[in-house]
Amino acid sequence: MSRLGEVVGRLEAVIEARRDASPETSWTARLLQDGPPRAARKLGEEAVEAIVAAVSGDRDGLAAEAADVLYHLLVLLAAAGVSPDEVAARLEAREGASGLEEKAARGQAGS
Repeated sequence: MSRLGEVVGRLEAVIEARRDASPETSWTARLLQDGPPRAARKLGEEAVEAIVAAVSGDRDGLAAEAADVLYHLLVLLAAAGVSPDEVAARLEAREGASGLEEKAARGQAGS
């Protein structure tokens, strides 16, 4: 497993453990309590910040914002009741397929 995979696995466990924490003391607990809409907004904000860092050529900024994106994506998945294993299954199903072919099969050829 890659270092990123190991870190994401640990982060997934921390997010799940914070589900029962107090929203007064845990940002993760607060996001989970507020549900998918707030978690989705935060993911969107972080994604925009990652885009800005990438376009401006800020490597360190992009790495930091990418970490925020991954964290907020995992929180959104937890808030929505979607396990990372479900996402992994979707990725595995796409292995070996051309991205263009896969998008066309979903009717998104121009996306």
